[in-house]
Amino acid sequence: MALLSRRLLLLSMAATAALPALAQGIAPRPADLTVKTATGRAVAITVWKALGAEKGRILFSHGALSAPWKYQPLVDVWTTAGYSVHAPLHVDSTDHPDRDKFQGMASWPARIEDVRALADHLGGDYIAAGHSYGALVALCLGGSAIAVPPEVKTPLRDPRARAVLAFSPPGAGMGFINPGDYAPLAVPALIQTGDKDIPPGPGGDWRSHLLPYEEAAPGGYRYALVLDGVDHYFGGGICRPELPGPVQADQLAIASDLSVLFMRAHAGADKAALQALTGRLSETGPARLTVK
Repeated sequence: MALLSRRLLLLSMAATAALPALAQGIAPRPADLTVKTATGRAVAITVWKALGAEKGRILFSHGALSAPWKYQPLVDVWTTAGYSVHAPLHVDSTDHPDRDKFQGMASWPARIEDVRALADHLGGDYIAAGHSYGALVALCLGGSAIAVPPEVKTPLRDPRARAVLAFSPPGAGMGFINPGDYAPLAVPALIQTGDKDIPPGPGGDWRSHLLPYEEAAPGGYRYALVLDGVDHYFGGGICRPELPGPVQADQLAIASDLSVLFMRAHAGADKAALQALTGRLSETGPARLTVK
């Protein structure tokens, strides 16, 4: 337990260093519904309904200190493509009223509680998606086995999660992820990073974000997407809209487009989408897409 506490503290410190001050100019969006965790804690959920016939549902976990409504460009693409998005406001968000009660390691089990409560509310299959800290959550729902306090029920895997979208998940060198933790990933996954997506601290390497792809067993439709010139926030396009930019809009459009093809192919059994996605495989930029 003490070792886990130190690891989570390091993760929290790294996230805080990466997000020194979130924008005050973006008004929080009121909750569309509230779910209760197993411990009775209320979790505010933001919901965006699919435009037209619903093709699927996305459970989205935001990055550290951020909030669901700070990912609007991604949400707009997904809802236009026919996916409803359900996103909890996690306790580490600067917009959460009880954030001071969940410092350090407390945010990690709380996030697991949040998504479990939301998944139970949805009651059926969904796509697990997330960015940064939220990508870690999504990968755990898909089968990755990251350490949790002993009071948290394991495995973290939810069989209702049919696929994973992981934007810039934490990798090695964070003091939190052990070798092999990502290996049990059990569903198709798209893992994204950029060659400017450098973790804080000395010796940070953008390639560390690809650890889930590298550790996953081959043959399960695990994709790695590396975008030239992209940082952790797409220049403020997601997570930190207060950044001066410029927003890396073209690259974000590529990532969004590929995420839709991926969901259609691997959560919707769309053969045409799978063919189109396969046609986008490339070993060279600006969008390097590989599969194993």
